[in-house]
Amino acid sequence: MHPTARPTRRQMPHVIAAVLGLLSLSGVPALAVDEVAADGYVGSARCGSCHAAELTAWRGSHHDLAMAEATPENVLGDFDDTEFTAHGVTTRFHRDGDEFRVDTDGPDGKPASYAIAYTFGWTPLQQYLIRFPDGRLQALGIAWDSRPADQGGQRWFHLYPDDADYGPDHPLHWTNRDQTWNYQCAECHSTGLHKGYDLSTDAYTTTWAEIDVACEACHGPGAAHTAQAEAAAAGNADAWDAHKGLAPDLADRDNATWVQDPETGLPHREPARVSHAEVNTCARCHARRGQLHVPYTPDAPLEDTHRLALLGDGLYYADGQIQDEVFVHGSFIQSRMFHQGVTCSDCHDPHSLQLRAPGNAVCARCHAPARYDSAEHHHHPMTAASGAKGSGTACVDCHMPERNYMVIDARADHSLRVPRPDLAAALGTPDACTGCHTELTPAQAAAQVQTWYGTPKRPAHFATALHAGRSGAPGAAAKLAELAVDTEAPMIARATALDLLAELSQPVDPALLQALAESDSPLLRSAVAGALERLPPQDALSMGLDLLNDPTRLVRVDTARSLAAFARLEANVPGRESPLRKALAPALAEYRESQLTSAERPESWLNLGVLDSLLGDSDAAERDYRQALALDPEFTPTYANLADLYRALGRDADGRAVLEQGLEQAADDADLLHALGLLEIRTKHLPAAVDLLGRAAEQAPDQSRYAYVHALAQEAAGDPRAAIATLTAATDRHPNDADIALALVSLNAKAGDRDATIAWAERYLARFPDPSGQVGALLAQLRGGAE
Repeated sequence: MHPTARPTRRQMPHVIAAVLGLLSLSGVPALAVDEVAADGYVGSARCGSCHAAELTAWRGSHHDLAMAEATPENVLGDFDDTEFTAHGVTTRFHRDGDEFRVDTDGPDGKPASYAIAYTFGWTPLQQYLIRFPDGRLQALGIAWDSRPADQGGQRWFHLYPDDADYGPDHPLHWTNRDQTWNYQCAECHSTGLHKGYDLSTDAYTTTWAEIDVACEACHGPGAAHTAQAEAAAAGNADAWDAHKGLAPDLADRDNATWVQDPETGLPHREPARVSHAEVNTCARCHARRGQLHVPYTPDAPLEDTHRLALLGDGLYYADGQIQDEVFVHGSFIQSRMFHQGVTCSDCHDPHSLQLRAPGNAVCARCHAPARYDSAEHHHHPMTAASGAKGSGTACVDCHMPERNYMVIDARADHSLRVPRPDLAAALGTPDACTGCHTELTPAQAAAQVQTWYGTPKRPAHFATALHAGRSGAPGAAAKLAELAVDTEAPMIARATALDLLAELSQPVDPALLQALAESDSPLLRSAVAGALERLPPQDALSMGLDLLNDPTRLVRVDTARSLAAFARLEANVPGRESPLRKALAPALAEYRESQLTSAERPESWLNLGVLDSLLGDSDAAERDYRQALALDPEFTPTYANLADLYRALGRDADGRAVLEQGLEQAADDADLLHALGLLEIRTKHLPAAVDLLGRAAEQAPDQSRYAYVHALAQEAAGDPRAAIATLTAATDRHPNDADIALALVSLNAKAGDRDATIAWAERYLARFPDPSGQVGALLAQLRGGAE
């Protein structure tokens, strides 16, 4: 089950995507032969009749064993009338003849008994899928630890042990949408999938050719291939086409070799790689991403069918190390190895999924062991345990540190980075050194690394700019702009920099975007497209009209979404479609299609509502928002957006009703409290506004804007001292917020507190620009008065 890529605030206002990761699937009976043949799928058994070695390697792999019918041969968990208690619920696992059953809390919170339909996963854990009448398969939140007992396994455990409010109303409760296999898991863990979602009934009729990651999941439908093979076997010398009947072309045809530089010991590929078909095929599932389009061939450019999550806060640390469950691709494309042409199959056998060689030997396939598998390199003693994971002598210990997801599932960071305890000391990022040597501080580890290797000659790390952008630090805009054009930085880091730059309050330089719009990277062009709405209309349209014809779908849909904000600026001529809307039409159709690919998700309808609102179609926007609420009345961002639509239409009474309805679903939702507080200001109910805005700021202390608006309301209600106290407290959490700092200068000046005004003015000028010169003039005036 793969999380979707989280949209940015520009793409989806107010949305917090609740997503999670599970395992892979396999082993369910195939469709009827006529259904398989209709899509050209022939099944792994047919493939294996000629490719026996590959089929044998695949059998028993994680792909093959990842899902199966719930039979005694496949169920690993203890169903011998066993009980497990978590979050106040006691769950019972038992047998009823050949049927495996679980008695646990259902969608209404009441105990119920369910039959296990499928096992899901194999090792280090196994989950269980339960079929619901509407065609959903739901993944139980309690899993079986399938590791050996001496490793802590052979036990039931909860996947969300730290979520204190875990229950039927929690988005990750096993009965809710975020645990639905048909949406979250099936695309990546099935072959020849048809999701079969029906919006009118909110139900699924999901079918598949094979429900595991079988041969045709990567190689595409095999009917044409087998037909050509049969024709060739019958003596037709011209039977084979260039790709032997397979749409994806995953073969390396350049006879490349990896050559080690004798002086540096570093390998390089001869010739340089030009095809990325294999990485695209793997990335479709081994990435944090959201789907844009179906159907597709596995080897198509990833950005033509999916949106890859960038290095967002909460997903990755500022230096690009994995934080949340982001899988592999977003890390791997940061690595020097990727940029040198390394692919997944250089290290992993694509059929068995095993490493090409054990331990350090897989790295030694390219990197000279005499240079790197030595105490002189890693500075850990060579013993009988050398090379074992965790010994300090294993390459992965330093270059691919692991983090646990799903409680016990260790995943390696595939950015293959050099440990940087200096960054850990400066920015608070993790580092491999103190991950093992917990007795050291990052600064001490950095000093030791410098003692061993000397002062490295390397450019500034992109972490510095991303950290500044995330925190809104002074000078962040300049650092992000510099990173965005740094051709030595990974494309995903450059795109993230541009994404952060567009989030800042400072104007975005059109010349910067114009230069990046011509990049070879779809990720970077997509980031340019997302930033267009920050430009003046003339600049945005000048760049955007070209990007509407970009060869990559992701760029086109992001451009259409941004330019929609300018569509209402054109003069309305009755009976004639505006030139901009005409130019936008094809890409807007693709944008709508991309959202409807996940029509079962309220986020998709929220996005469509935002789009229709931008286009001035308030009736369509209202229908979109209502559809989102029909799918999920607890999806609170929709209430805020619908109320804002009503505000724009002069229907604040309707907006109040919507916000109050939302607060019945989530009484402490900060966005809804804030929106209702703003409505109370518009209707001149200041005491109520102060209360609501204060509650919003309390519920969302990381939102600096909420504290700022709360303080302004306090001042407007006649309590400037309370406003000053609110903002003063907020500066501790938000020292880089220029609006809060400036408001403290202004409020203290109005209150006649000369010393406090001087102190806040000095603090402001030390951290923020003063283009108007007003703060500097005020400070000079106050100081002059003292003299």
